[in-house]
Amino acid sequence: MSLIAFPPKPPKHDADFETLLADGGLPQERRLRRALPAEWAPQSGVWLTWPHEGTDWADVLPQITETYTRLAYEIALREPLLVVHPDAKVLEATLRARLPKRVVDNITFFPAPTDDTWTRDHGVLTAYGTGGTELVDCCFNGWGGKFPAARDNALTRRLYDAGVLHGHYIDALDFVLEGGSIESDGQGTILTTSQCLLTPTRGEGRTRQAIEERLASLFGTERVLWLDHGHLAGDDTDGHIDTLARLCPGGVIAYVRCDDPADEHYDDLRQMEQQLRTFKQPDGRPYTLVPLPMAPVCRDDDGQRLPATYANYLVLNDAVLFPTYGHPALDEQARRQLARLYPKYSLVGIDARTLILQHGSIHCAAMQLPRGVLKAPSL
Repeated sequence: MSLIAFPPKPPKHDADFETLLADGGLPQERRLRRALPAEWAPQSGVWLTWPHEGTDWADVLPQITETYTRLAYEIALREPLLVVHPDAKVLEATLRARLPKRVVDNITFFPAPTDDTWTRDHGVLTAYGTGGTELVDCCFNGWGGKFPAARDNALTRRLYDAGVLHGHYIDALDFVLEGGSIESDGQGTILTTSQCLLTPTRGEGRTRQAIEERLASLFGTERVLWLDHGHLAGDDTDGHIDTLARLCPGGVIAYVRCDDPADEHYDDLRQMEQQLRTFKQPDGRPYTLVPLPMAPVCRDDDGQRLPATYANYLVLNDAVLFPTYGHPALDEQARRQLARLYPKYSLVGIDARTLILQHGSIHCAAMQLPRGVLKAPSL
């Protein structure tokens, strides 16, 4: 029996959009140089590192397993999925008992020890260089040494050595960089926060100039937009950009807006909004800003506010998986705004109320693997 009903078949993209996908989401001049593709560029699959009893999810393992099972279903229904778990064979058997065969057949299961589950931050960052696909393995140090990370930090190399990830391996383990801390438009621009990348525990003494130079050498970055405002209560990433603002197709930035003066985030997010208004595209035009609603207040058992955000959505080849938080009106408002940004994609809401207990959401849990990185499993 299937876990959930099959959704309707996603609409086909029009010819112009297919041409964009065939080009990797990059203009001709950028395909001749190094580039960090945008999330909406064609994907070969998605990587999830699965929760288990040895992680911080132990107290809510049944609930978080349901969340990840739903994620796995929605992803593998549409494109190949890589799942990492210490006991991959047991997990595969469990999913085969719950999900349709054609979905599980689209999953590659890889056994490896793990510390946690936040693939966005320990997963590989893929660049396109003049020599082809490059697997850039940056250091993940548990968000500045807050949590154990050695096993997660070793996963990219393990997967590469096993032949699961394909491309030219780039050892950048001397450079601390999490995937959730940067946003790329695929055309040489990276959006980030100064609070995160300049944190001393991620690289003592690193200056903006030094960081920009390293981003340029690894990813072909031509300019970095630094946000100096914006932070969510309960966030332990020091202000990851994917909780606050996202680069979108067509010169658009989606961002979290707080309209309640009584909310603790009001002043800081207003300052972030004002700074976003000063950012310009490479041709000098301002970005089109699309606000996302402030998520409902979520708290843990101790009453501490959690960093719930609608900005933490995941773009697939033909769908956007976005977090919901049990508030129908705000969840629907977020869906409508995202539908404006991604009109040719299916919009799929995923209940993130368990995920947020460990201070992350949908985007934090997954890493897209651009075209050429993950080969579909043998069916």
